[in-house]
Amino acid sequence: MGIRAIIVDTAGTTTDHAFIHDVLFPYSIKAMPTYLAQHKDDVLVDNCICDTREMALEEDASIERVAEILQQWVKEDRKATPLKTLQGLIWKEGYAKGEFTGHIFPDFIDAATRFKARGIRLYSFSSASAEAQKLLFSHSDGGDLTEIFNGHFDTRTGGKQDKQAYSNIINTISMAPKQVMFISDLADELKAAQSAGLQTCQMLRDPAEAAGSFRHIRSFNDLQLS
Repeated sequence: MGIRAIIVDTAGTTTDHAFIHDVLFPYSIKAMPTYLAQHKDDVLVDNCICDTREMALEEDASIERVAEILQQWVKEDRKATPLKTLQGLIWKEGYAKGEFTGHIFPDFIDAATRFKARGIRLYSFSSASAEAQKLLFSHSDGGDLTEIFNGHFDTRTGGKQDKQAYSNIINTISMAPKQVMFISDLADELKAAQSAGLQTCQMLRDPAEAAGSFRHIRSFNDLQLS
C-alpha cells in the first residue's frame, strides 16, 4: 500500500528551530502586553484570557498579570492552546507589517512540489495553531506555499505525543493509517504516530544528531516513497 498523504512537523522539520525561538517567540513576548490591552474585548482574545486565568489558577488576574503569565509560558515553550492562539494572532500582525518572513527549508519546498505532482496530499501538524502554520507557509521566504497544503492540524486535535491525536487526523482525512507518513525530528512524536499505525520517518538535519530506531533522513531530498 503506497503513501497517499504526508504529515509534516514544523520546527526542526520544515522550518529551523532558530526561527521559532530567536524570531517568533521574542516577538510575541514583546508584543503580548500591548496586544492584550488593545484587543481584550475581542471575543477570541477574551476567551484566551479567560482560559489563561483558569489554567494558571488565577481567576482574578489583571490583564497585565495575564500578559506576564503568557510571557513566562512562551519562555517555557508551553504547549497551551490559549497561548498558541494568541501567538498566532500576534504573528499575523507581524507578518502583515513585514517584520519578518517565515523561514522554510528549500529542500522541503522542492519536495512538496514533487508530492503535489504525484497526487500525494500534504498536511502539517504543529503545537502552533493552525492559523499560525498558515501564516508561516503563506508568508515564507520562499513565497506563498498555501496551495501545496491540503490542511493543517494543531493541539485542538490532541497532543503531539498522544496516539489519539494521530488517530483523529486519520479519521479527518479519511485514509488508512498505513497510507500516511508522519515526518518529525522528535522521537516521542514518531512513537505516538507509529502506535496509531502511521508510517514514520525522522528528520535529522543536524549532522551531529544520532539516528535512533526510526527510518531517518537528513533532508527531504533523501526521502524515498514507495
